[in-house]
Amino acid sequence: MSQTVSYKELGLVNSRELFSKAVAGGYAIPAYNFNNLEQLQAIVTACAQTRSPVIIQVSKGARSYANATMLRYMAMGAVEMAREMGIELPIVLHLDHGDSFELCTSCIDAGFSSVMIDGSHLPYAENVALTRQVVEYAHARDVTVEGELGVLAGIEDEVVAEKSTYTQPDEVEDFVRKTGVDSLAISIGTSHGAYKFKLKAGESVPPLRFDILEEIEKRIPGFPIVLHGASSVVQTYVELINQYGGKMDGAVGVPEEQLRRAAASAVCKINIDSDGRLAVTAKIREYLAKDPGEFDPRKYLGAARDELIALIKHKNQAVLGSAGKV
Repeated sequence: MSQTVSYKELGLVNSRELFSKAVAGGYAIPAYNFNNLEQLQAIVTACAQTRSPVIIQVSKGARSYANATMLRYMAMGAVEMAREMGIELPIVLHLDHGDSFELCTSCIDAGFSSVMIDGSHLPYAENVALTRQVVEYAHARDVTVEGELGVLAGIEDEVVAEKSTYTQPDEVEDFVRKTGVDSLAISIGTSHGAYKFKLKAGESVPPLRFDILEEIEKRIPGFPIVLHGASSVVQTYVELINQYGGKMDGAVGVPEEQLRRAAASAVCKINIDSDGRLAVTAKIREYLAKDPGEFDPRKYLGAARDELIALIKHKNQAVLGSAGKV
């Protein structure tokens, strides 16, 4: 795609003002991943109905799946869809886990209003240098940048790590100062995917490391913090998937009450991907099992979309605290 476009031409916003309001207001902006039309429709519908600002985000793999040109017009359509619902919904189009300078600049030139450069797997100095390079390119175009310190375990699209490395509070001030990032993703015990914790019988999910979060808040007061891998892995959906032919043994996520506590702190962006995938898959499996003769995708994808709307409304209202902030 050769044509360069500014996100402002698409009706999008960057994350700067949204984060400032979220930090002051003690809530988090939802960042929902999407891969297709139905997921995007659900995100816009639910956020418009709950009057919640939203970050719609795609991974490198999702961008390739959707097609970069198509994605641009989907984002523009999301803005117009909200307007038709009677609301000027602040929508950020964000690259999740960008892995190179070239990918980030490609997204910025294609109309993304925010990008994440994930150099967390690199040695510290290289992470700083790469992040700074992206920030300089992005800020010249009024695009916001998310960096990352610490590594989350798990698998989600191209992001794979065997185990977590907690963010070191001693590094955050230096990293933010040297890179100029607008927000910082940290590792305090969340992880990617639907199998976040390996629990033995009778064990509970280990609590998030709020001590690390609190120390980071002291080091960079008021600075926007991001949590990745923050799906709760809703057990109702896991059970439905397993009931109708799936196999998801041991899938478990982060309890919602812990996420609500995080959202009330300096955490002002919470990423949710796996819960959306589970909702969609559960309803499609259930629909086709109950009506095996159905072959109209609108029927089973429509049912999945409705379930995703309900899930997102719940997250905005009860978990993130973002409902009613528009």
